[in-house]
Amino acid sequence: MGKTADLTAVQKAIIDTLKQEGKTQKEISERIGCSQSAVSRHLSGKSVGRKKCGRKRCTTRRGDRTLRKIVEKDRFQTLGDLRKQWTESGVETSRATVYRRVQEMGYRCRIPQVKPLLNQKQRQKRLTWATEKQHWTVAQWSKVLFSDESKFCMSFGNQGARVWRKTGEREMPKCLKSSVKYPQSVMVWGAMSAAVNAASYQEILEHFMLPSAEKLYGDEDFIFQHDLAPAHSAKTTGKWFTDHGITVLNWPANSPDLNPIENLWDIVKRKLRDARPNTLDELKAAIEASWASITPQQCHRLIASMPRRIEAVISAKGFPTKY
Repeated sequence: MGKTADLTAVQKAIIDTLKQEGKTQKEISERIGCSQSAVSRHLSGKSVGRKKCGRKRCTTRRGDRTLRKIVEKDRFQTLGDLRKQWTESGVETSRATVYRRVQEMGYRCRIPQVKPLLNQKQRQKRLTWATEKQHWTVAQWSKVLFSDESKFCMSFGNQGARVWRKTGEREMPKCLKSSVKYPQSVMVWGAMSAAVNAASYQEILEHFMLPSAEKLYGDEDFIFQHDLAPAHSAKTTGKWFTDHGITVLNWPANSPDLNPIENLWDIVKRKLRDARPNTLDELKAAIEASWASITPQQCHRLIASMPRRIEAVISAKGFPTKY
């Protein structure tokens, strides 16, 4: 039989009090719910310095501090990397022990939040843009036709490297994974395309954007939004908008957190994970079905979030935000 738990400070105080009242050890043990031997040990002073139960800890506090420094140096290391560096520092132990110690320190292995890589100039432009749009109303944002391309893949399982982080550290810069845009792969803009260059983008605008804008806005004026992808910022594309009399919203670079359509792409991609398409045709059909399931209420809520997105960018001084 293993050892019983040590007496608490409250139990010890009660034992002392009852002993002074003349109670027997048996009466005291029944009163506080412990063994008579525990009462005896306390009164005789033998319970002081009692050895702890269980297996001896195989690492020292100093070694644990070394592991913490290793984790803090690079949050994206694998468990094997952590064990290797800890071993090189003089602490020989198993992967399981490394994992337990990291858990004890409060770190959890999580998929990192992906944020665009922004330099100081881009952050300043975002901050200036947000300040200019700070007083736009939801009604004004409702006049903007937001657009975007998104890449869709057949496989959704590979989510890349993971990060060691504590609760509340999701947005901490050292725990973020930077993203850089590359205009390649299969992209979707209301249709499926192998690539989007200036000429094909203008064809998409002609055959899909204009009919959509006419259906949504009729004869009313609207503002078209797109990002600064090469096909969008080409001179010929700019001339196309001028020739068609369409106002284009100036847009800061690398700012997906400001575009509410990004949230719609997320909804579609989450649904595709459940669909698990096996062929390109199934992928196309699943994308169309997922997009069609998005309700007008969801779109209205996202447009209504624009003032909050603007305030978030201003508060973050141009840095990426949670949106």
